[in-house]
Amino acid sequence: MLYVLIALLIFLAVILIRAAMFRPVEDVRAVPDPIEFDEQRAIDHLRSLVMCKTVSYEDHSLEDEAEFDKLRALLPEFYPNVFRVCEFERVGRTGLLFRWRGKSDAAPSVMMAHYDVVPVDERGWVKPAFDGIIENGELWGRGTLDTKITFCSSLEAAETLIEKGFVPENDIYFSYAGDEEVFGQGAPDIVDLLESRGITPQLVVDEGGAVVQDVFPGVKEKCAMVGIAEKGMIAADFTYRGNGGHASAPLPHGPVGYLSKAVWDVETHPFPVRLCSPVAQMYDTLGRRSSFVYRIIFSNLWLFLPVLDMLCKKSGGELNALMRTTCAFTQMEGSAANNVIPPQASVGANLRLIAGDTVESALDYLRKTVNNPAIEITARQSQEPSITSDTSSDAWTRIKKAIEQTWTDAVVTPYIMMQCSDSRHFNRISDKVMRFSAMELTKDERSRIHGNNERIPLEKIGKAVEFYLNLERQC
Repeated sequence: MLYVLIALLIFLAVILIRAAMFRPVEDVRAVPDPIEFDEQRAIDHLRSLVMCKTVSYEDHSLEDEAEFDKLRALLPEFYPNVFRVCEFERVGRTGLLFRWRGKSDAAPSVMMAHYDVVPVDERGWVKPAFDGIIENGELWGRGTLDTKITFCSSLEAAETLIEKGFVPENDIYFSYAGDEEVFGQGAPDIVDLLESRGITPQLVVDEGGAVVQDVFPGVKEKCAMVGIAEKGMIAADFTYRGNGGHASAPLPHGPVGYLSKAVWDVETHPFPVRLCSPVAQMYDTLGRRSSFVYRIIFSNLWLFLPVLDMLCKKSGGELNALMRTTCAFTQMEGSAANNVIPPQASVGANLRLIAGDTVESALDYLRKTVNNPAIEITARQSQEPSITSDTSSDAWTRIKKAIEQTWTDAVVTPYIMMQCSDSRHFNRISDKVMRFSAMELTKDERSRIHGNNERIPLEKIGKAVEFYLNLERQC
């Protein structure tokens, strides 16, 4: 008994010592190097771009092409130095590609954004979504956060630097698509072109994480979340086919009932936990800055991962999505009439695949979990998880430095992005893709992306330009 007690005390001591030693790694932060720019000009330009109704649809006939043309026509007027110095070409239906020649073409960089936006139901808006209203220090409008802000800011920074006579050490490409929101061909067309020219970017920056607060257990500091990978996606259909019939004489179980059980089975048997590299790196970075109780957990994941897994499964949400492939049921379709048992019913689900899972392995897991051969589970649309970018690379060093120069009190950390972006196409020609939206966003502001009343505080427009000034000077 004494030996058991001694062993237990040693075991507890090891856990506590590991937690006590789990402290932030000594790091020399980048020193701010400010450069003057016209902040009001950036605000005015973004306002004008937001007033262009560049709403994209899978059915292109629903789009107002004149609004897309209006936005594209503003660019030479707003950024005359960019158009004077940079090579510009239209690529495919919506792609815009600029090449800013540097002193060398050996290590090119790519700054990305998209200029299309999602549709708007203005009945839920306090102010019109495309009037560019500025009120109480905020610019209202669809696209102010996603992603006309980065589209505008990356060009504002280039315009400013060219005005001041700056020439980058290496080529900088600006890659913009007008159909990202509908998984369009804008970005793939640009990647095809760059690949045909033998271009291998040493840094690609697209939308992704932001500077946020209160998103990690026990950490009160601001955190700059840089996506070094993004999850894959499946738009899945669960379909049951039968004979149908009159609702007055139903069988014990019908198509809707079988599908309901399938939904229940999947939701009560979530995908197994996978601690992928981006999340492990995030836990290592932010866990060291957490309170002691959480440091006990994150410094001893070899022991506490099952506990963390249990908490994540119970609570769901963002932390759970970092730990596994998720499945959200989003659509249902049955009979068109209340008194008819449908011959076919279906449920639609959206899966986000963690690194380590594949489209095929995820579908296999669903089929085994449902365990009903009468229910067909297929992928309507899918893409594999992206590769993971290397945080020991110069690309990571540069984006980290730019963030630290812009937000001097933020902790920069890798993470895995749950959403899909155009940057995944660039993984075909680069393994140095970083996903960061150059804004500090509150929880409320993040909820407005794709939602009602999207708007941005004016000072955050200047900060976005400042970030790109800091980044482009390193290229």
